[in-house]
Amino acid sequence: MLREMQREFNFAWKETALRSLIVVAFFLSAISLLAGALTINDQEDLALRLNTEIKSEQLQILKGKTDPGDIAYSLFHLTFDPPSELAFVAVGQRNELTWLHRVRLLALEGQIHETSDANPEILTLGHLDFSFFLSVLLPLLVIGLLFDIEAREHRDRRHELICSASRFGNRIFLIRAMVRSLLLAAAVTVPFIIAAINSNITLIQASSVIGLTLFQIVVWLALSQFITRRMREAATAGLSLISIWLVLTLLIPIIGKIFVEYRVPVPNGGSILLTQREAVNDAWDLPKTATMKPFTEAYPEWREYGDVGKPFEWKWYYAFQEMGDRTAKPIAQALYKGMRDRHEAMAWIALLSPSLLIERRLTALAGTDVLQHLRYIQCSRRFHAEMRHFYYPFLFHEKAMSESNLAEIPEFKPCAL
Repeated sequence: MLREMQREFNFAWKETALRSLIVVAFFLSAISLLAGALTINDQEDLALRLNTEIKSEQLQILKGKTDPGDIAYSLFHLTFDPPSELAFVAVGQRNELTWLHRVRLLALEGQIHETSDANPEILTLGHLDFSFFLSVLLPLLVIGLLFDIEAREHRDRRHELICSASRFGNRIFLIRAMVRSLLLAAAVTVPFIIAAINSNITLIQASSVIGLTLFQIVVWLALSQFITRRMREAATAGLSLISIWLVLTLLIPIIGKIFVEYRVPVPNGGSILLTQREAVNDAWDLPKTATMKPFTEAYPEWREYGDVGKPFEWKWYYAFQEMGDRTAKPIAQALYKGMRDRHEAMAWIALLSPSLLIERRLTALAGTDVLQHLRYIQCSRRFHAEMRHFYYPFLFHEKAMSESNLAEIPEFKPCAL
């Protein structure tokens, strides 16, 4: 069999059209990897620049200030979700959902959702990265290689001669298809291997991506063999394969996404923002006990300090900020549960679409899927809670902050994947 494969390789490489297609595959692979890397580099540069600016701003704000309420009101912190080493392969939801926020001790829901997308996307086909290349473009390259692999021999009246000359009979065309597919696989994976070495990706991660690449090629190799064995006309076989590509790669994911969004409704992020802001704005006109009573029930350790005798006190101000968050909490929980449910529902749709399956697997490996976004949001919430626990003792004891206290102000640390 190795001898037959070597002979088929020699025949294949003499074809100008095949060589051209392999070169195109190589450059498309390289360009998609470069596009993904540039996107991730831009995001890293943005996070670094904003973090530097906020650090400088913090130093200016803290000069000479000792009032904890004023400091908490003025001091912004950057929360962000740093990309993984593999993020350049599949940018995923980092282009759809906000991955960094400027937050302070005010109500968190408004700070999160004023910059978030109103309707979270579960699937996006369109951004050029390696995931898009593998899921959408690679099947077309396989079809271009294999759609006329037998039809041309029928057309040139050499089919019977080739089959009789080989000890494999008509299975020689399967060997021919395998050889061409291996050439395509090499053209696609070589740029990725180079990028993986430069990005310090682990062997397991690189092997997983290469495995998904080979899986996609094998799926479309099998489909091409199934169609070309039954259709002698190259145009008919090619049209049939393109139709299958349209159904599996585009129609099933798009229709599935519409169906899942209909079956699993989620609240609009704007509704969370509006509910939280209404609760905060209404608190200014309500008796102060309307804020402090539920607040001290949630924080019994501050019950004896819950009286507010002045028209304005910082502890009351931040208490109704948190109560505003609590008012919007049920809607926020419904939103994030809906996002998770949609993500899980799309897993069933992906069983019908190899392309969608590969894209979902790549974004999971790269840490750029919906689940990672939800982890980042939860990480931001934990940081906001850490800030509350730091500031509340100063606010309720009405204690000024010393220079050593300022050095202890919490700093955001990204959560591990």
